Amino acid sequence: MKFYVDPDVCISCGLCPEKEGEVFRMNDEGVAEAYQEATKDNEESAIDAMDSCPVEAISQV
Repeated sequence: MKFYVDPDVCISCGLCPEKEGEVFRMNDEGVAEAYQEATKDNEESAIDAMDSCPVEAISQV
């Protein structure tokens, strides 16, 4: 499962990599990005990270 973080919407709160660091990370500009696809093992926590985003910057692609 792939995710996308809209850099124009992200407020750099760091919640998504805190919840699922194997899918999300903060890039050099301090904005979150989805750098890996979710696996069966971390899919649930990646979806939780998406659903927890305070500005709804994360979507499934």
